[in-house]
Amino acid sequence: MTTTNMAVRFLVVVLAVISTANAVKYKQGEKVVLYVNKVGPYFNPHETYHYYQLPVCRPKKIEHKSLTLGEVLDGDRMAVSLYEINFKQDADKKELCKVTFKENDLQLLRDAIEDLYYFEFVIDEIPVRGFIGHLEEGGFLPHNHKIFLWAHLSFHIEYNGDQIIFANVSTKEQAPVGLDSVSAPFEVSFTYSVKWTKTSTPFEERGKRVRDTSFFPKYLEIHWLSIINSMVLVFLLIGFVVIILTRVLKSDFARYNVDDDEAEALDSDENGWKIIHTDVFRFPPHKNLFCAILGVGSQFLALATGIMVMAVLGMFNVHRHGAINSAGIVLYAFTSCIAGYVATNTYRKLGGENWVWNINLTSCLFAMPFFLIWAVINSVAWGYGTTQALPWTTVVLLMCLWMFVGYPLTVIGGIFGKNWAHGFDAPCRTKNIAREIPSVPWYRSAFAHCVVGGFLPFR
Repeated sequence: MTTTNMAVRFLVVVLAVISTANAVKYKQGEKVVLYVNKVGPYFNPHETYHYYQLPVCRPKKIEHKSLTLGEVLDGDRMAVSLYEINFKQDADKKELCKVTFKENDLQLLRDAIEDLYYFEFVIDEIPVRGFIGHLEEGGFLPHNHKIFLWAHLSFHIEYNGDQIIFANVSTKEQAPVGLDSVSAPFEVSFTYSVKWTKTSTPFEERGKRVRDTSFFPKYLEIHWLSIINSMVLVFLLIGFVVIILTRVLKSDFARYNVDDDEAEALDSDENGWKIIHTDVFRFPPHKNLFCAILGVGSQFLALATGIMVMAVLGMFNVHRHGAINSAGIVLYAFTSCIAGYVATNTYRKLGGENWVWNINLTSCLFAMPFFLIWAVINSVAWGYGTTQALPWTTVVLLMCLWMFVGYPLTVIGGIFGKNWAHGFDAPCRTKNIAREIPSVPWYRSAFAHCVVGGFLPFR
């Protein structure tokens, strides 16, 4: 009990340290860096581009922020901006720069505004989002179609003591610039304002403050509570089914473990699915592939459980962009030992001999198809210039993580699984000759079941 209490206290201390690790304290008048990040269509947040791909105010030399693995996987490409924001110092209609648009720049802005492009900035690890422009449509005859560009941004920043609690941006304080009837060259002056407001919200609760202010539609967010409730319901149903089947089949197992002559007499009395009781535990013809799939499935079950536990402990918040991506990658690498152990252990129980090939198949069963599909998607993203395309340094890092962590752990787990494997002890005997299974109508085939089952996620 003492050891358990010490472990719980240690975990609480670690989580407290993690939650305050990004706490930055500012002095009066100290510069607060605003990073520009990405832009993209509002109803498709996964299609993102770098902010400086638009014809906007930019420094002569673009300086990028050093990003974590999770931020890169999340499509973040933060860069230093021209905005000058000082702690607790208001600014009113301060000029950022003047931009002279060419015809292709105007057309690019019009297309972005028509697609409801949003922008994302980052102030003290807090994402700040707003729209590039405003599209006004109305009427049928005549049809009104007007495009406006927000040239003025108003930043509202809340602070408590020497720490920033919340930040937001507004575009409604100044009339937008119309882009319909203008022609190149067209000059626009970009301005901004900064308003600081004192709040009593402590720094420890600013994550909740940011989460409660949602920019994207609710259906695009991760509903952790719904996922956990669904998992609990599934496990409860599985438990009920297992208990019922165990009680029903307990007496049947005792009757099935008899001699062949007596078994034939029993078969004549059975009907339905119980007729194939002597074929249920027959070894599959492709036991190598079967065991590899079982091992990878066990690995992903452990990975999903780890993600859920970390989410419940509050380790994924707005202060660590892409934390869930980093956790998924690291957990996948370190749970590879589970895949190797389960696959090889089961393979040896089923009488398999070539356990080395089983380990290699288990290690590549998910990684290789995933890599091939990702390579195609990443190439398309790279061709369109989106930030979802991973740079080559990140690709090399992920490959090294799999080669030097994931694969060796799979081998180690497979060796332990081979050495600790025992004979397969089935609850009932299996006949040497498999029972002939009659053909079924097309609507009861496996393909029909897959098609019907596929409709359930779209209900």
